[in-house]
Amino acid sequence: MTSNYRCMKQKINLLITFSTLVLIGLCFMQLYLVKTTYRYKVAQFRMEVKERLSKITNDYSDVDSVLFHKKDTLYQQLAKKYIANQTDGEQIKQQLLQNQFREQLTFRLQKVFEKEFPDHSIDFAIVLNKFVLFNNLKKADTLFAEKPIIENKMYGNLASLEDAFLIRNYVGTTSASSKNSNYKLLTEDALYVSVKDFEWIVLKRMALLLIFAFVSIITLITLFVIALKALIKQKKISDIKTDFINNITHELKTPLATLSVSTKILARQEIKENEHVYQQLIDTINRQNERLQLLIDQVLNNSLGHEEIELRKEKIDIHSFLNNIVNDFKTAHSKVTIQTQFETTETHLSLDVFHLTTAILNVLENAVKYGSDTIFVSTSLQNNLLTISIEDNGIGIDKSKQHLLFDKFYRVENGNIHNTKGLGLGLYYVDQIIKAHKGSVKLVSDLGKGTQLRLTLPSSI
Repeated sequence: MTSNYRCMKQKINLLITFSTLVLIGLCFMQLYLVKTTYRYKVAQFRMEVKERLSKITNDYSDVDSVLFHKKDTLYQQLAKKYIANQTDGEQIKQQLLQNQFREQLTFRLQKVFEKEFPDHSIDFAIVLNKFVLFNNLKKADTLFAEKPIIENKMYGNLASLEDAFLIRNYVGTTSASSKNSNYKLLTEDALYVSVKDFEWIVLKRMALLLIFAFVSIITLITLFVIALKALIKQKKISDIKTDFINNITHELKTPLATLSVSTKILARQEIKENEHVYQQLIDTINRQNERLQLLIDQVLNNSLGHEEIELRKEKIDIHSFLNNIVNDFKTAHSKVTIQTQFETTETHLSLDVFHLTTAILNVLENAVKYGSDTIFVSTSLQNNLLTISIEDNGIGIDKSKQHLLFDKFYRVENGNIHNTKGLGLGLYYVDQIIKAHKGSVKLVSDLGKGTQLRLTLPSSI
């Protein structure tokens, strides 16, 4: 049975591990699909903006033909100056970038963009990439030909090309002749735009997809957690069942073995003739029979829930009641020191003496079982609530296991080996009896520092 149990435990652990990996894989796949869709939507949005802007910025002449004519004239003038050696390349570049039409053309283009895209905030930049002269007397002279950089911005209000995207490149050529030379001018500029908060615009377009993806992931995780909890609960029930069967089998073996041996001896003729030995065997059989009956009763009675317990209440003085329990326990456990501190005023409660006595004795027995040699019992009365505190100096209980202590059939383990005998019904029974009296149980414990159980009962019951 142990081998089968271990095999089943390994299978469950493998199933949990595999399911977890599959869930993580599905989550990553879902995230990847959302990310891929987001990139596609961004590209689609930029294409829409690009198509609409390309129509109104074909050669910029639709914006202001006079200004752009002046810009072309400036290009020719600067080219002639350069050919005539009246200025160097760096000066030409600065004059191009700091032209007198800069602010005016930026303003005009911004108005056009605002009219075309009233719902979006668009920043733009026209960047000059090339300015190349082809002189028939000299080799082609490239004043500059660079990768698009924001420092070469001629017009616009864009501060960086980091989040901007290219709308179009415009290549212009100019031919001119003079007495000294013939030349051709090649220029190239590029329009870059950036839409403010474009991420939110794209995410809004993806709203349904994002909601579906989020709901799918949450549903998967929820179903996984529910299934995992059910599996763990089933495993716990299986563990409890196996543990209970082992414990009850162990508890039954001793009286059954004694009964078996006693009945065999009793059948011998010489034993029948010895009245003293015969009576001893009869007494042994009776004791073991009573023990078996008690074990069966313990399983039947202690496994009841607090709703099923029928209380037979009687009004008693709680302090006299506790003193009787303590004195009886001292008699049975002479090596254990029990100290008491009860309130001086008499407190009368209507209680089930039998069940409550059994519950308190279970707590005291547990304290002794788990290494205690000193027990402190005290009472306090506040706000019509009587608290019976039972504190011991035993081995204590690990905090990770404290929430299981009042579960049916649960017993504290050291590794996988139980150090004490029992069926795991003692504290469950205590909890159910106190709840049947409309009270509550609280446990305070640290490993190696003892345990305190507080049984709280309403004084009006």
